[in-house]
Amino acid sequence: MISTQSIRRLALLRTLPSLTAASPCVATFSFGASSSCCFVTPSSTSLNLRSNSNNWSRTMPTTRTYSQSTQLNQSASSDIHSLYSDLTHEGNNVSYAMEMLAKADAVCFDVDSTVIDEEGIDVLADTLGKGPEVSAWTAKAMDGNIKFEDALAARLEIIKPSKSDIASCLEKHPLRLTPGVDRLVEALQKRGTSVYLVSGGFRLMIEPVARTLGVNVSNIYANTILFDDKGDYTGFDSNEPTSADQGKPKALRAIKEKAGYNTMVMVGDGATDAQAKPPADAFIGFGGVVVREAVKEKACWFVRDFEVMIDIVNKHDKR
Repeated sequence: MISTQSIRRLALLRTLPSLTAASPCVATFSFGASSSCCFVTPSSTSLNLRSNSNNWSRTMPTTRTYSQSTQLNQSASSDIHSLYSDLTHEGNNVSYAMEMLAKADAVCFDVDSTVIDEEGIDVLADTLGKGPEVSAWTAKAMDGNIKFEDALAARLEIIKPSKSDIASCLEKHPLRLTPGVDRLVEALQKRGTSVYLVSGGFRLMIEPVARTLGVNVSNIYANTILFDDKGDYTGFDSNEPTSADQGKPKALRAIKEKAGYNTMVMVGDGATDAQAKPPADAFIGFGGVVVREAVKEKACWFVRDFEVMIDIVNKHDKR
């Protein structure tokens, strides 16, 4: 005869997230004095893609173990956080950021040093022999030590890239995706969350990245370089919101109002990304490429890879 306690446990198991081939998990259940569930989630092989290139470099699969409490009402931030209590987390309000990610209907990503593992304008400057001069200005801008519009104007004035310069740069040095970001974007889109690329970089350089990730180019908010009829550099469009300091909050506000999103998360490595909360409900700082202390101090949650974010998205439908 099946005991009442056993029936209750079986009912509990039926509430667990489904295990699919797309998100392979192995669930181990222990019915001791304190019931618990353990999910072992091997991540798929991470791909470091180069846009417009068939060369993929692969890294070894990563295996992580996440504990799950028996309290399965995961709409509360504390319940989500408890799944990862065995890991060390950084940030001012990690539980809240996890909850916002779990139910976000839009996630906005910075591109340089977040979606890609380098600064696009620095790559362009390197190909034009102006690398050190430009990277110094980039560091100042990303650390928040200078107004972004001043740094942007100074860097462009140094390199003055033509349309052919940019095309040649992307051919010689296709921008590299940060490991795991392709799986995170795929997971977000699979559950119906809109993905945007909001960057102080250049639209011409970001469009190939968006196509690689399957993000519609209409979801790019970035800077537009202006050229004359010969394709020579003449300036940049100062009407783009991302061309100035406090530009990312303007871009996110426009996105939120246009589409009517309820919950929006910003992910990025720089000071301008931290400025995006509000209107973003949470700011997740990314330190997988470079750690900026000023950004870490302002982040609701500061991550150094995308693995836990991917796991949260896979386990939670947007609410």
